[in-house]
Amino acid sequence: MWLEIKKIAIVITGAFLTALAMNLFLIPANVYSSGFTGIAQLLSKILSDYTPIHLSIGLLLVLLNIPVAILGWKKVGKSFTIYSIISVALSSIFIDLIPVKQMSHDILLNAVFGGVILAVGVGITLKWGASTGGLDIIALVLSRSKDKPIGPYMFALNGVIIVTAGFVYGWEKALYTLVFLYASTRVVDAIHTSHAKLTAFIITKKAEEMKKAIHAKLVRGITMIPAKGAFSNETRDMLMIVITRYELFDLERVIHEVDPNAFTNIVQTTGVYGFFRKE
Repeated sequence: MWLEIKKIAIVITGAFLTALAMNLFLIPANVYSSGFTGIAQLLSKILSDYTPIHLSIGLLLVLLNIPVAILGWKKVGKSFTIYSIISVALSSIFIDLIPVKQMSHDILLNAVFGGVILAVGVGITLKWGASTGGLDIIALVLSRSKDKPIGPYMFALNGVIIVTAGFVYGWEKALYTLVFLYASTRVVDAIHTSHAKLTAFIITKKAEEMKKAIHAKLVRGITMIPAKGAFSNETRDMLMIVITRYELFDLERVIHEVDPNAFTNIVQTTGVYGFFRKE
């Protein structure tokens, strides 16, 4: 329960920081964000400039994320998708509530500070097993289907935003958007490396229960290894499982629910061959 409350608090904080970066730095400077937030930002401006239709960025963000939420529910997981939906909804609300105010007339400062603040919000949200929706989920589905890093997919998808902004509003804005993307990517990587693999070693007296609970929550293979305590001489089972950082929160919650006394060691995995994923 405490983990759930903390996760909700993190998601709220991440959504607030995202909205703050948008309304105080990116929108006033016409620097476009990444992901569906950037698409919503671009669409809102195009509709306002070239049509009589005026739709807020917050509303467009919700509409764009509906089909992606369905995809995430089917391909990524219910818990991840639910918290991502909450994150998107809160971001939309905060974007509509926080007044747009220009903090600086220097477009470079807006791009850098907007990128850093937004990236902190995105990074802590990802670290706690959720996302800011949109392209994050699409890139994650592509990444997991191929077991490849999420970065190239994110860059390719965000490239559409940069090219569109360049054609419609000039290449100077597109170049500043590249500055924003670089700054935000560096900060997100410092907080959370989404494609990194982790190996969990779980020593527990409830191995069968733990195995069933993990399989019910995650789509990963588990290796069972007999273990014996050097001091106590007690025989237990050790479960070894390789996961991504996106799945770490769910694994920690399963372990806490099944056996709070389990000894768990999480280590960084630099390379995996024959990485198993159930379809």
